[in-house]
Amino acid sequence: MTINFSWLDDFFALATSGNFSRAADERHMTQPAFSRRVRALEEWLGVDLFDRSTQPVRLTETGHWFRQVAQDLQAEVTRIPGEARAIAQASSTTLRFASTHTLSFTFMPRWLRALETRTTVGPIQLDSNTQQKCEALILQSKAQFMLAYGHAQVRGPLDEAGCPNLVVGTDRLIAVSAPDKHGRPVHRLPAEGKSTAVHLLNYSAESGLGRILRVLNGQILDRLHAPNVLTAHLASVLRTMALDGRGLAWLPQMLVGDDLERGRLVMAAPQEWSIALEIRLYRDRASLGKAAEVFWLAAQAEIPTS
Repeated sequence: MTINFSWLDDFFALATSGNFSRAADERHMTQPAFSRRVRALEEWLGVDLFDRSTQPVRLTETGHWFRQVAQDLQAEVTRIPGEARAIAQASSTTLRFASTHTLSFTFMPRWLRALETRTTVGPIQLDSNTQQKCEALILQSKAQFMLAYGHAQVRGPLDEAGCPNLVVGTDRLIAVSAPDKHGRPVHRLPAEGKSTAVHLLNYSAESGLGRILRVLNGQILDRLHAPNVLTAHLASVLRTMALDGRGLAWLPQMLVGDDLERGRLVMAAPQEWSIALEIRLYRDRASLGKAAEVFWLAAQAEIPTS
């Protein structure tokens, strides 16, 4: 008989609750099936882990010993995928990137062209997604780099985890609306001291831009009591809705610059309500492999010194 690693989760569930019925419910199975799995683990070890003569059931002396062994074993198993990826990427020339959707098609192409004047950029595997999902890819070592918007006053999961980052560009988050026939915004934020109904096209919780907007302008928006007429995690979706006249949206200037020049969108708030943005390149804390480390050094060298 060989061990089934899911038996360890069964063991911890019973060790914590001391009750077969509750532990079986926690593991989403019937009590008889759960009991057979616990017994199978004990048969594999050749010892009893639980004293079933008491209620609640208690760990035997061997059970207490095995609890620490099982924790160490689970930790070791958890490390294996990351270590396997690290070995694979050490000799790989492919760069694994995560990028927020907007930056993947506005900033990333020309930024890569600039880097290619300093170093050879090999194949790139790009996952264009929400910032929340991109951050998860870095924290799970499933991506080596992430491009995302940031702000000095707004910390995210990668900042808390101590992931290194470079500021590789800048942008602004500006409030825009479709114009009326006179070229004035259909939806606008009022000047200070004035009250006007505002229809907001807002970001969902998965959005990094939404995180920045809530921290820096959230209190002001709360005072306006402006209803969200639409919520989405992609700035490109909010842009489309703004172009259709559905409401006011805070969008990166890099995304809507052409719309502003052509008059399809107009500024819809005083300048002081706009937010300066950093474009950041984050990297995994672990060793990246030769090709990725060379790329990181090239990205550092591309940043102009003050």
